[in-house]
Amino acid sequence: PFTTLYPNLGVVRVGPSQSFVVADVPGLIEGASEGAGLGHQFLRHLQRTRLLLHVVDLAPFDDSIDPVAQAKAIVAELKKYDPQLHAKPRWLVLNKIDMVPESQRAQRVNEFVRRMRHRGPVFEISALARQGLEPLVQSVYQQLRKAHLQEDRKSTRLNSSHEWISRMPSSA
Repeated sequence: PFTTLYPNLGVVRVGPSQSFVVADVPGLIEGASEGAGLGHQFLRHLQRTRLLLHVVDLAPFDDSIDPVAQAKAIVAELKKYDPQLHAKPRWLVLNKIDMVPESQRAQRVNEFVRRMRHRGPVFEISALARQGLEPLVQSVYQQLRKAHLQEDRKSTRLNSSHEWISRMPSSA
């Protein structure tokens, strides 16, 4: 076992002038919201994000590990730490799909999503085999672009209101 001490940042290039920054924040453990492990430091980084990708290994190396229970524990830590963080858009990314026999994939994915009670987007990928990455990258880019445009519109409305207020003649 190892612990990552710092989030890993990377730039994902979608096109010639299209990219976004990702932060890989591993190491959240049960009790992170109370400061266990490096919980507070990692959770603070997550507060600045527009989208959370919850990457879970669908085929863990240790059969005694229940990936659903682990994923639920992390979601609970997000909620305990900051309800606004828990309310952020959160997508489920099921990794190591290539390690699950094709005949069992749909059943395993459906069972995982059902037990998680996840209602958002679900992506099936194999990071190693590079399967399913392109649809994930494109979807993330579109979601972030949409969020950015909404923030710009909100900011423009606020700036316009401020300009209007600052230009109002003072009453004498």
